[in-house]
Amino acid sequence: MQSNPFFPPASSSPSDPVPSRRSLLRHGGGLALAAAMASLGLPAHAQSRYPTRPLRMVIAFPPAGATDILARIIAQGMTSQLGQSVVVENKPGAGGMIGLDAGAKAPADGYNLFLCALTNQAIAGHLYPKATSDITRDFEPIALLANGAHILNVHPSVPAKTLPEFITWLKANDGKINYASQGNGTLSHLEAELLQQRAGVTAVHVPYRGSSQALPDLISGKVSFMFDSVAASQPFVKTGQLRQLAVATSKRVPIYPDLPTVAEAGLPGYDADNWFGLYAPKGTPADIRARLGEVLEKVLADAAVIDSLQQKGYVVTYGDARRLATVTASDRAKWGTVIKTANVSL
Repeated sequence: MQSNPFFPPASSSPSDPVPSRRSLLRHGGGLALAAAMASLGLPAHAQSRYPTRPLRMVIAFPPAGATDILARIIAQGMTSQLGQSVVVENKPGAGGMIGLDAGAKAPADGYNLFLCALTNQAIAGHLYPKATSDITRDFEPIALLANGAHILNVHPSVPAKTLPEFITWLKANDGKINYASQGNGTLSHLEAELLQQRAGVTAVHVPYRGSSQALPDLISGKVSFMFDSVAASQPFVKTGQLRQLAVATSKRVPIYPDLPTVAEAGLPGYDADNWFGLYAPKGTPADIRARLGEVLEKVLADAAVIDSLQQKGYVVTYGDARRLATVTASDRAKWGTVIKTANVSL
């Protein structure tokens, strides 16, 4: 019979310092068992199979954006695997810092998780130096999940069908064109700042609290362009309400194989890969984190999940906790350099 990883097997060896459950019950019943486990320093969660109640997954952006769409697909898969509901809770604002704070301050009991738009957080970490929470210091990595491409979308009134034409138009209207972002210090914001810096143009930043708040103004023409996720903007591209010019990532995305990257379209060296990872508050027990990592590996190996994510512009990139920690450190260093070079500040 397979052993339960959250409850140590009974000892059958006289030399084993851990008393068997049978002997404990014989010499005092269930209370003796509980007392002995406590005296041995075994964690409380080892006394019952995890999970025994619903889990909460905090994200730092509002509904209908890329982080929210990914979170709900992942939460549904985890619910099926764990036998308990995984509830997504939106905590938007301040470039993702409000959600980060909420995730960091949650109990480290295995029932609180933080699905992080990692690249966005790597950027915000540099732009909010006085932040009270930090993705590296205050969280435990669980697993790398996916890469979600951002695309340069423009309103149909913009007289440009290619990136070079778009840059020419921006130069002819230098400082007069409004653009939207998902908020100050977000990846969406920095992608546009980086494009301006590389192209030698300026535009007027109009920050929103997330993609779902910005898209109505982009669709109506109140702002002219925005870097946004495939997942959020795809429905409006299909209806002709938005036009795509280029993808911000280092490689083309499978769902739009003919859409060039920004680098291919005229700005060599430009790339903005958008990573997502799942974390738990610092101090979450290691065996629970390992269990969650195993669950996520199964979820992201499911053909239906992979297809659903690809149709929404994500590329599944499962990696274990060590891999997520490596990508976290790498992304933070990369965007710190970009921010300094582009002289971006809030």
